[in-house]
Amino acid sequence: MPKLPKQAITASIILFAASLCALALFLLKPSPEHKEIPKTIIAVDTAIAEPQTLSINVYSQGTAQARTKTTLAAEVTGKITWISPAFESGTEVEAGEELVRIDDRNYRAALKRAESAVASAQSNLLQMQGQAAVARDDMARYPRKHTTEEGRALALKLPQLNEAKARLDAAEADLAQAQTDLERTRIRAPYRGIIRSRSANPGQFVATGNALGEIFAIDVAEVRLPIPLDRLPYLELPNSQHPDRRPAVTLSNDLGQQWFGHIVRSEAALDERSRVLFVVAQVSSPYRAEDHGAILLNGSFVKAEIQGRAIDNLVVVPRHVLRTGNQLWVIDSDNRLSSRRISALRTEGDYVYIDAGIAPGERICLSPVPNAADGTSIRVNSTISTAELLSTPGADTLAAAPGEQSAP
Repeated sequence: MPKLPKQAITASIILFAASLCALALFLLKPSPEHKEIPKTIIAVDTAIAEPQTLSINVYSQGTAQARTKTTLAAEVTGKITWISPAFESGTEVEAGEELVRIDDRNYRAALKRAESAVASAQSNLLQMQGQAAVARDDMARYPRKHTTEEGRALALKLPQLNEAKARLDAAEADLAQAQTDLERTRIRAPYRGIIRSRSANPGQFVATGNALGEIFAIDVAEVRLPIPLDRLPYLELPNSQHPDRRPAVTLSNDLGQQWFGHIVRSEAALDERSRVLFVVAQVSSPYRAEDHGAILLNGSFVKAEIQGRAIDNLVVVPRHVLRTGNQLWVIDSDNRLSSRRISALRTEGDYVYIDAGIAPGERICLSPVPNAADGTSIRVNSTISTAELLSTPGADTLAAAPGEQSAP
């Protein structure tokens, strides 16, 4: 029988010894210590469902424009002889204030001729009236039985009298036209407003219809606001059946300035490209000439908050409690979580407006509970009514992180 090499014998001995040590360690290891882990209960904040009648406001944006804008134009032909210092861009002018004068010499001469023509026509009418009176006396004294109606009219000078009256009417019309043309040589502000631009200069010859400048009124400003179709049910807009509806609107800019107005009308058709309905908001005294408030400059970009119509039986909860699939946690009488699917009428800002799925008096979990499941036990930390959420500062961020407490 051949002898084993010394290396094989040594390796076998080492392996055998290691196996004995491993077996000994396994057999002699201590038993694991059993320690009971205390059960934890999540502490959460809750809100008791209290249905309310609420107005859901609608938000939009637009550009403020003057309700009335006018292009000042020459109504007569002539050379500009004078321009008011107030006729400059940005200057406020009063209604009837004179802005431009056009050379009126030709129009004064025309007025004199018209006055002379009226005097001549009046004199001619008086003469014809006198002759007609004499003819009537003669006809009464010497009646002619076989005279025709035409002959009788000629004898009484009725055609001549009618012609004299017509000439007087024409002369008076020419006089009125001459007076109007003379007045039109003075271009005046049609209303209280601000000059937007000026294109007239002294010595410039203008013809009828030539533009002299632009002015806009400062009594009322208007803002066209686009409203998407899905927001229209929240508003009570004025229409032919309810012209007295005037929802309040608050306008604001990036500087924090605010203006208050009303929706006064809506346009008759949807915009073909954007499929929105434009409504028009009006703000009185945008330039605050009386109360010295913030000025709503023409052309300002503003954001609008429009007061919505009242909707009954709405439950308001913070937006962060809404889970995927329009679900939230409801707490039952045993203080256990129950997943509930709800119908959200509107999600706006920090809140969700629920119109179905929650019964009055039910408790809604406001705290985030990650990895929770139906039936999870909880402890109520604080309770608030959903009606108080809209009026309590910071109520929408209650219980940002859940607390834990060991079960007794």
